[in-house]
Amino acid sequence: MSDAEPTDDRLRLLIERVERLEEEKKGIADDIRDVYSEAKAVGYDAKIMRQVVRLRKMPPDDRREMETVLDLYKAALGIG
Repeated sequence: MSDAEPTDDRLRLLIERVERLEEEKKGIADDIRDVYSEAKAVGYDAKIMRQVVRLRKMPPDDRREMETVLDLYKAALGIG
């Protein structure tokens, strides 16, 4: 059974690390939500801000391709 103990300790440490990271992730998510609430309070549209953040994460070529396809779809549907 002594062979299993180091493995058990390592597993426990890994689980505890994941738990700490999950707590940090929750804290960061709360901070992000607070920023969007602050933005909304001063008149910005949080929904649009989320879209802008998503777009800024995209590589420029992917963003251009997505916008081109979106424009095509909008034209085909007679919107925009």
